[in-house]
Amino acid sequence: MTLPLHPTRRRVLAGLVAGLGSASLAAMWPRFSFAQSLPANPDVVIVGAGGAGLSAARTLIAAGKSVIILEAMNRIGGRAYTESDTFGLPFDWGCAWIQAADRNPLLPLAREWGFDPKLHDLELDRVYYGPSARRFSEIEMRRTHAAEERFPKMNKRAARWRDGPVSSLIVPRTPEEEAAMTYMLPMDMAVDPGELSIRDWARQGDLSPNYLVYKGLGSVVAKFGEGLPVLLATPVKRIRYGGKGVTVETEKGDVQAKACIVTASTGALQSGYIRFDPNLPEWKEDAINQLPMGMLAKIPLLLDGERFGLSPFEDILYERSGLQDIYFLAFPFGMPMMIGFVGGSFAWHLTAQGSQSAIDFALDALRRLFGEKAAGHVKKAEFTRWANIPWTRGSYSAALPGKAGARAALARPLNERVFFAGEAVAGPLTQTVGGAVISGEQVAKQLLKKIG
Repeated sequence: MTLPLHPTRRRVLAGLVAGLGSASLAAMWPRFSFAQSLPANPDVVIVGAGGAGLSAARTLIAAGKSVIILEAMNRIGGRAYTESDTFGLPFDWGCAWIQAADRNPLLPLAREWGFDPKLHDLELDRVYYGPSARRFSEIEMRRTHAAEERFPKMNKRAARWRDGPVSSLIVPRTPEEEAAMTYMLPMDMAVDPGELSIRDWARQGDLSPNYLVYKGLGSVVAKFGEGLPVLLATPVKRIRYGGKGVTVETEKGDVQAKACIVTASTGALQSGYIRFDPNLPEWKEDAINQLPMGMLAKIPLLLDGERFGLSPFEDILYERSGLQDIYFLAFPFGMPMMIGFVGGSFAWHLTAQGSQSAIDFALDALRRLFGEKAAGHVKKAEFTRWANIPWTRGSYSAALPGKAGARAALARPLNERVFFAGEAVAGPLTQTVGGAVISGEQVAKQLLKKIG
């Protein structure tokens, strides 16, 4: 049957990074127009219109295959989304940096499309510590940066012979080491050290250089998805893969295809909303469950023009006890915004407490850092809630201690008919939309070898 196409109300979404050498994407895609009608029985059905799904669709269409993308939300982009209504300025509710930019096809595409990305080094400029918010000296900052260099090397050496929680290997003993661990793990990997596999962290690639986009990385991904055959507001209920091809069931009807690419987050897959027939084999279920979603949440603050003596793009960490830390990106592109970030278990805690608790925490941090009147300069504040969206249920995946092999198991196809792509299987660039873009391309090429 032919399913009705629902128009997008906001096609502005975002991304992060790529790697693994895919210059072919950037070179190929600007030359093609991918406007395509919705096929009734396509060669391939793709579940999810995030970076991986869009990339897979482009790759397959360029190879002459018919495709339909089924997206549960009413927009494309998945965990990447930019909008301007809330603050009167473009804001990325999800990912914002073009990371690993020297290997990332989104960077040349963003430049080609006139987005003018700006280099941002992401190195901490200021650290404040403890209840009194004492600012680190230059010597303490150098020690913090040295710990940021030292800890990953220690972890990589240990990963050669064992796995387990990162916390069993690295125990910070000074304020500088505490700050380094916070910045590298909860504020980056989105989990606490005790919840992250040594080997999973060791396999993460270097994400430098990093770029930001004034109009939002989401806007780049929106451009990236233009013209693709996407059916919005269409959650997938079941995937039947026991016959010659696949049948994907939705409330709007069934789609039959030769094969399927699933790009849903591990959080969405863990929920069981998408059923599989036959049931997933035990090894696949284990892989999904061993890759729970981490949490990196934003607390954006719109100010009245006060800058607190800060320069645009300054990176500030306030290190506190009890994992109650917050990182601020100050006034990107000169916009009157400070964007707070909280990560790991504390981010989950604030999510459970609700938006007002998160905003109150950020305002208290401002007062401690810049004086009692600082919070009065905030005109509007919000809190991102990716955990509450049933189709994401978190920020991005992180392997449990001792379970670093789960990513390879998740990537294995089922019966050569159901393939898996996305940030969770993006090799050294897991946790990034650029990695998801590369994953989508690679899985699509793998699938093409099977269906001809």
